[in-house]
Order: sequence, then structure tokens, then C-alpha cells
Amino acid sequence: MCDTIVATPDVTAEHHVLFGKNSDRQRNEAQTVEFFPRAQFLAGTSLHCQYIAVPQVRRTRAVLLCRPFWIWGAEMGANERGVVIGNEAVHARTPAQEEPALTGNDLLRLALERADTAAEAVDIIIALLEEHGQGGNCGHLTPNYYNNAFMVADRIEAFVLETLGREWLLERVSGVRTISNRYSIGEEAIRTSQGLADILRDCGWSDGSSRNYAELIADPHREHIGFASARRERAAAHLRSRAGALCVTDVMAALRDHGPAFQPDSARHPSEFPTCTVCMHAGADERPGQTAGAMISELGSAFALHWVTGTAAPCLSIFKPVFLDVPLPAHGPLPTDRFDSRTLWWRHERLHRRALMGDFAAFLREITSERDVLELDFQNRVRSVLAGGSVDDRAQIIADCWSEAMKTEDRWYAHLKASIPPQSEEYAATWSRMNRIAGWDSALA
Repeated sequence: MCDTIVATPDVTAEHHVLFGKNSDRQRNEAQTVEFFPRAQFLAGTSLHCQYIAVPQVRRTRAVLLCRPFWIWGAEMGANERGVVIGNEAVHARTPAQEEPALTGNDLLRLALERADTAAEAVDIIIALLEEHGQGGNCGHLTPNYYNNAFMVADRIEAFVLETLGREWLLERVSGVRTISNRYSIGEEAIRTSQGLADILRDCGWSDGSSRNYAELIADPHREHIGFASARRERAAAHLRSRAGALCVTDVMAALRDHGPAFQPDSARHPSEFPTCTVCMHAGADERPGQTAGAMISELGSAFALHWVTGTAAPCLSIFKPVFLDVPLPAHGPLPTDRFDSRTLWWRHERLHRRALMGDFAAFLREITSERDVLELDFQNRVRSVLAGGSVDDRAQIIADCWSEAMKTEDRWYAHLKASIPPQSEEYAATWSRMNRIAGWDSALA
């Protein structure tokens, strides 16, 4: 379960493109934030992705990737040309292919490494999809097979690309647009694959009838899973309420949303949330996923600035700035699904899980002001070097922001007490079991 959002220049305060995504994965599925520099390859070089190999291109772009530790591709990312992409699992009436092929994460990374514009990225995904197909297990501890939807944007325009096997449909978007784990393109498609019409007829469409692609393609039996439509509308409502004045802080707020039932003065615990929310916290066995990482991009005419958590639970995380032309600050070794307090992801997960085992709402209220003030300070510092700062200036500011964020989260953890157990014993037992699977004695961590 994931949510991806975009706002085009006509509805943002500074006439920039704003992009954001929460990546929801299984609760021990640590994510990493990585930078890969541009590279050159010999003709005829082969590239092995998650399951299959494809021909490598002669030159790749530098990319920033947010990816689950065991996956070659990425859930979301950006490249040096200012192209950003996020993907979503979607479920059609016909089952997704289980035979290994390219995964949605593969397609996302390949497009970022090869594209100069959003439109070019779309064409690259389509070409790879049509040639190699999509398929294979994308689940961590339990198998998961699905088709993919993509939000693709650059400084000028944005697209939603939704796929079904090797078929696809494309929408150019403007204003506020959100996608989640359900097909969403209705009659707005500007292009479709040649074979899509045959699939639509199999789904009940006939010549002359309304062509609402999403309603025809989507599996009605999986609509309730993750409450995708409600999450998508909730995220969109957040941004539409600020249309014309949207800024990065609004995107952060949308990605941290816990739904209408959770108010700032609420005493509710995530174990009591009635549905899945944009900022996802795993529950008992019926809700195994959580938001494992988040990313936001600001795409101006002369700059691209990115914000990442590198950690789960955006509500308890600090967004840290990234420029692609300066080094990504050191933040520990690459994480795995085994607890390792040296890694950024697991170090923060101590904080997240201790908060879940205590008075979550009170702790969130306690840190919210400091979190927001610190992020605003980071924004002001970064903007001070957008126009005229040197590479060294930018690198120093980025490094300082990351250092302060990590120290702040470590301090929150040190002062947080897990003193009020969740009301549900099943909830606590589920978390205890997952901690043991990760090799983590949370009482000693």
C-alpha cells in the first residue's frame, strides 16, 4: 500500500512542481536512501535487474533512490535531470503475472537512469514493459504479485501511467493529482496500448459505451484492501484545500495524515485506527504494512531539491534535504531485515516501535512543534544557497541538517518511555513476534 501525490506549477505558491510519496511495505522491510552516480558502459553490456537481464544503455543518469533493502529497483526516486517517479501496486480483474519479468521497481529505476524528461521516462517504461513484461514476486516475507501504476513528473509536466500486464494507459495531469493502490484513470487517457481494447472487451466494455478504464479494469474484490480510494481522496483533499498556495510543508502534512478520526488533541492509538491511512502504522495481522519511507521533491526551473526520511513513520520522522550534486551524508551501513542500531532505518525504528507501545498520541503531540520548526529551519537554510551558494556551501548545509535530524531523533528516543500498553494484546503480540523475527530484543535495544 502506498500513496503518491503531485501538484503542478499552476497550483503551487512558487510555481514549482511538488511531488511526494509514502512507500508502504512490510514492517521489517527496511528501506535505504542511496545515490548512484552517472556511468558509462560498453556496447552489448547486459544489466541484471531483480529477476531478469536487459540490455544496458551506453550512459546512465545519476539517480537518488529510495528502495527496500532487497530490491534492485526502487519505490521512488529522482535523477539529475529533475525527473521524479513513484510507483503503486494495482490489482486488475485478471491476475498479475507470477512468472519473473521486470518488476515495477525495476521499471522505475531503469526510467530514472535513462530519461531526461518525464515524457521520455514514460516512453522508456512503456517500451520496456512491452518488450519484457512485468511479473515476479514483490513481497518480502509473503509473496505478492501485482501490476503497477506510476506517477512521473519533471519541472514542467506530470503523467499517470497505469499498466495491466504488457498493456497500459496514460493520463497527462494538471493541478493536484494523487494515486494509490487502485486504477484511477477514467476517461482522461490521452494514449493507450494497442492491446488494451481487447482486455476491456473481456471486462465487459462494448463499442459505444462509456470507457471508464478504472472501473472496467480494477478488481472489485480487492477495492477494500488498504482503502485505496479513500486514501487517495484524503491526500488530494489536503492539497486541494491549499491550491494556489501549496508548498513543501503541505506535502509533508499530507504524507503524515492519519485520517479524519485522528485529530491533534486525540488520544487514539494507531491500533484503534478504523482504516488504513496515508501515514500507515502496521496493526495486527490484518494490517501487516507500514509506511517504511517517504520522499518529497521540489522541482523549480533552475533547481531540484529533494526531502527524504530514510525511516518509517513520517509523522515521527524528520524530512532531510538532498541535492544530487553534493554527497549524500553518511547515515550508517545499508539496512537489512535484521535489527542493526548502526543503520538510520533501524535506529529510528526503535523510536517508532517504542512510541507504538506507549502513549503514541501524547508523544506525537510532544514532538510535533519541534519537528516542524526544525524542518522549517532546514528549508530556510537550503533556500539560502539555492541561488548563489557554492557546491561546498550546499554540501555543508546538507550534512549539518542530516546530523541535526539524526541527533534530534536519538534524543526523542532516549526520553520516550513505553509505559502505557496498547489496549489490544493481539496488537502487542504481533509487534513482539516481528521484533523476534528481526533478531531484536526490544527490551534491551
